[in-house]
Amino acid sequence: MNWYNMSPDDVEKNTNSRMKTGLTTDESKKRLAEDGYNQLKEAKKPSAILVFLNQFKDFMVLVLLAAILLSGLLGEYLDAIAILLIVIMNGILGFVQERKAEKSLSALLALSAPTASVLRDGEWVTLPAREITAGDIIKVSSGDRVGADIRFTGTKGLAIEESALTGESVPVQKQSERISGNDLPLGDQSNMGFMGTMVTQGSGEGIVIATGMKTEMGKIAHLIQSAESMVTPLQHKLEQLGKILIALSIALTVLVVGIGVYQGHSIYDMILSGVSLAVAAIPEGLPAIVTIALALGVQKMIRRKAIVRKLPSVETLGSTTVICSDKTGTLTQNKMTVTHLWVEGKDWQVTEGNGGMAGRFLKGGKPVDVENEKTLVQLLSYAVLCNNAEATLEEDENDDILLKGDPTESALVVSGLKAGLTRKQLLKLYERLDEFPFDSSRKMMSVVVKNNKGERFVITKGAPDVLLEKCDAIIWNGKPQRMQRWYSEKVRKALSTLGSQALRTIAIAYKPLKGSYETADQAEKNLTFVGLQGMIDPPRPEVYESIQQCKQAGIKTVMITGDHVVTATAIAKQLDILPPDGKVLEGRALSAMTDRELENEVDQIYVYARVSPEHKLKIVKALQKKDHIVAMTGDGVNDAPAIKSANIGIAMGHTGTDVAKEASSLVLSDDNFATIRSAIEEGRNIYENIRKFIRYLLASNVGEILVMLFAMLIGLPLPLLPIQILWVNLVTDGLPAMALGVDQAEENVMTRGPRMVNEGVFSRGLGWKIISRGFLIGVMTLFAFWLSLQQSPDQLVKAQTVAFSTLVMAQLIHVFDCRSERSVFHRHLLENRYLVGAVLSSVILLLIVIYTPMLQPVFHTVPLTIRDWLLILAMASVPTVCPPGFHFFKKKGTSEPHRPHKTAI
Repeated sequence: MNWYNMSPDDVEKNTNSRMKTGLTTDESKKRLAEDGYNQLKEAKKPSAILVFLNQFKDFMVLVLLAAILLSGLLGEYLDAIAILLIVIMNGILGFVQERKAEKSLSALLALSAPTASVLRDGEWVTLPAREITAGDIIKVSSGDRVGADIRFTGTKGLAIEESALTGESVPVQKQSERISGNDLPLGDQSNMGFMGTMVTQGSGEGIVIATGMKTEMGKIAHLIQSAESMVTPLQHKLEQLGKILIALSIALTVLVVGIGVYQGHSIYDMILSGVSLAVAAIPEGLPAIVTIALALGVQKMIRRKAIVRKLPSVETLGSTTVICSDKTGTLTQNKMTVTHLWVEGKDWQVTEGNGGMAGRFLKGGKPVDVENEKTLVQLLSYAVLCNNAEATLEEDENDDILLKGDPTESALVVSGLKAGLTRKQLLKLYERLDEFPFDSSRKMMSVVVKNNKGERFVITKGAPDVLLEKCDAIIWNGKPQRMQRWYSEKVRKALSTLGSQALRTIAIAYKPLKGSYETADQAEKNLTFVGLQGMIDPPRPEVYESIQQCKQAGIKTVMITGDHVVTATAIAKQLDILPPDGKVLEGRALSAMTDRELENEVDQIYVYARVSPEHKLKIVKALQKKDHIVAMTGDGVNDAPAIKSANIGIAMGHTGTDVAKEASSLVLSDDNFATIRSAIEEGRNIYENIRKFIRYLLASNVGEILVMLFAMLIGLPLPLLPIQILWVNLVTDGLPAMALGVDQAEENVMTRGPRMVNEGVFSRGLGWKIISRGFLIGVMTLFAFWLSLQQSPDQLVKAQTVAFSTLVMAQLIHVFDCRSERSVFHRHLLENRYLVGAVLSSVILLLIVIYTPMLQPVFHTVPLTIRDWLLILAMASVPTVCPPGFHFFKKKGTSEPHRPHKTAI
């Protein structure tokens, strides 16, 4: 039902209400019993125990739990305890992340009004807002939060801040007359008030037409609850990897047990070896290392002004193909600013200076001393006098201006400050005698002032088209001239020029007051036109460059805003978001489109204007249907559902509402779009680092498996014992893998397109590198074992120690090869000091295990000679030095290009 289409009398009939007396107490109780309390309802959350148990549903974890049970039954308690600790640690990390993620609705509840002024039984009473019901008559005034959705029946200079709900950067002037049209955006429903919005000036009365979950705020609460959190690309790829490794581990276990039993080994020994190989095949430390790598990335992000609320979001941002950005407060400063002036047929540009009170006034692109421009000073002075906003200079390093009042009036005060005109100084020259507040029907505000000579003046500001009709003179060449058609055409041409730049214009006029007056209409006639001030919520200075860098990285930026299409288009062009062939779509047209039609058009659309929360959600889902990884930024309540449904939701930390922050995965503490670019770079690097340690871990595991498998196939004794395999997995694999997680980014990380959506973990030749390096590690380890056994056939423990040491050293040398997609020769070996430290630590631990008498019986090792170590180092170097060395000399200077996304710019 379109309540804005109805007259107040029709609304009264449809709600079965009475505007003069309101509902009776009995009627309100009956309606409350039928409709429920006026409050948002929170969906039931799963218990903490259930959330914790859900962390162990993954199939890889279940296999590891089976391995724990089997190891325990076989008496290998050290193996069982080590694996169990890793599984429990991963479960706790997942539980903590999930429990603190869902607080969006709690923040939304905080926007509810605590009390409301309600007409009951013919008397105005203050009641808890939760007791408001449909049909109640309520009144609001400046500073109140609207308690329910209402249709205004009367207003007095009423303006309501709705930016958190609609995305508009200025308060909406409200009125009570019916509005024609169907499916109007919320921002155009000027006779409606919405739950949770804030009254900035004036007062009004209205009939409640919706409460609780039926309000516009309630609809957003429902969208937040029903929106599905997306599985990140990393989570999806690791799930695929886990399935592959599990299938491999089961097959290997069966194969090894079968071959061993066939060759005459005991079933106990073969089951123990099979379990060891299964543990070797599954990199049980991988989830923990991924979590640690993401956590370290989070620390880097905090230093770069981005606060990560959900760990996987760092990696997701790195694979983003589209950034859907809200305009107000994200791309723009959320601060109305006067940028252009027009007086006496001349255009002026106002720019920022070095401090809050400084500014430059340009005419023809050149700075001009304002003091010598009498009419310009008059325009600026009158705008400050006909004004109720307050501005004070904050004494800090930036000399910021603290503003209190309507954003439009604040912008006029600041433009005066830039010329050195303060309200305090002007009130010493002019005394305010009377005021006619802004009214939506008049579209003007006026004050009556008296100067030091005792002369009285009316100063008026308002909508230029209305105010121009009230003027019969204009200031031209420093003197009032009769308003001839030529002058009025000049003013209208200036209005057209400013309007084409999406500037909101305010006209200033005045007249000497000689007689008496009783009404605003008597005071606001026969005025003298002074000039125009054009203002806009300007783009953030750093955003343009950031968007260009995103383009270079193959990422499309899309503007989604509740603001008017002209304003949105102008800002998009300034920031180079909208290309010449790009499309702009309004909310009405979007509502008329089916999901399939939007999917067909979505790649060509760069700006969405006058949209609702449902529209934002629809856009995000359409992009995801086209295989895009979508980042949604915003700061308002209206952004929360789309933020939650996007692959990565980004909220503004400074101007953002708590609702938007709690629905997000990432919060920008400086509200700076440029920080997103830094986050993308960090996210891409983290993913590449995850690929590096997956490559390292799996190549190492392949080497371990092949050593055991080949030895059994050719009838050799077991070259590695279960305790040695576990030691390699927990110590040798773990420390270097963590160090790879903080490796520096390669130089081309932000000059290539995003990863393709269907790109697997083993893409770009990673699978072949894992198999080939793992094969060489296994063969060289087995060859070292065989040579040692040939030299001393009766010293099996020594040969096993040589194999153990060769395997460890081959992995520690190979880790440096994993730092580059190309070869070990393309990066400085000592650049990553954490990796160097991890490798040295692993070597020291290896030497302790070999040369400490107390540990030798535990790990089945014996001391080695210099000759043994020469053999070990020679065999361990082959897997890393030979293949990449050949590649380096054959194709020096070449590298594999990254495949761009199909819609990359």
